[in-house]
Amino acid sequence: MGPNESKNLWISLGAGIFATFMLYTYSQEKKAEVDKQLGAKARVVVAKEDIRDLDTIYDNALEVVEKYKSDVEPDAFSDIPDVVGTVAAIPIKKGQTLTKNKVLEPGPDTGMAIQVSPNKRAVTIPVDPTRANAGLIRPGDRVDIYAVVDTGKGAAQKREVVLLMQDIIILATGVNLNNSIPRTIEKDPSGRGLIQTTLTGDTKYGNVTIEVDSSSAQDLVYLVSTNPSSLFFLLRNPHDRKQVARLPSSTAESIQQKAINQTMGQGAYQSSGFSQPVQPNLNNGAGGRPPGN
Repeated sequence: MGPNESKNLWISLGAGIFATFMLYTYSQEKKAEVDKQLGAKARVVVAKEDIRDLDTIYDNALEVVEKYKSDVEPDAFSDIPDVVGTVAAIPIKKGQTLTKNKVLEPGPDTGMAIQVSPNKRAVTIPVDPTRANAGLIRPGDRVDIYAVVDTGKGAAQKREVVLLMQDIIILATGVNLNNSIPRTIEKDPSGRGLIQTTLTGDTKYGNVTIEVDSSSAQDLVYLVSTNPSSLFFLLRNPHDRKQVARLPSSTAESIQQKAINQTMGQGAYQSSGFSQPVQPNLNNGAGGRPPGN
């Protein structure tokens, strides 16, 4: 390559770099003009797919994009966790921005159907404090259900208590639903204002709603229709998911027999010639025997 060719090459490279610099400067100036006209960009949550009304919204249906602030709708969500678990108040099309007026918190307004698992049924049962752990059962708790039933006829009729169901989820207590804000909002007597009632410490609900399969729902409907006060709800530890073997039913005879067996067991122990264990007493001799024995 001769001197002239080398010189031309360097001139071409310099011109290319200068042109690139000028193009970048021009694009930045135009971008600044557009940003000045439209405003800076902001993060917004949009639907990644169509969302039907009253559908619970999960993170796989959402994504975050950037839009010019001038194009962002009022009350738009900017973080996906703020939207997850809410319910679509209206149909939301793919690409639409999620705003506060398009979603609802789970509660009486959204109904309970969205919280019932597929192939399960929601059954509402009347309760009182005695049969619902003093009204301390809360939505999301798990309970065992015991039933009081009468069997036989006439003189042979007897009352039994049976363990009917185990590890049953509570969907609602009164109108306080699982996964919802524990409150109710109603119009005041004038109709112009709103009254908010907090349900966090509510123990005066008159019914609970549980989730069971269809067969169990049928049994519960029968028991409620014949004797609504026959069902007792016993709280479980939230980490205790173990189900025990079905217990024999309890009757007056079985409870009496247990008491007799306990009494006989103590009598047999005493008649064996052994005395009850004696706790050591420092005022006596070794082993609890008085000195000299």
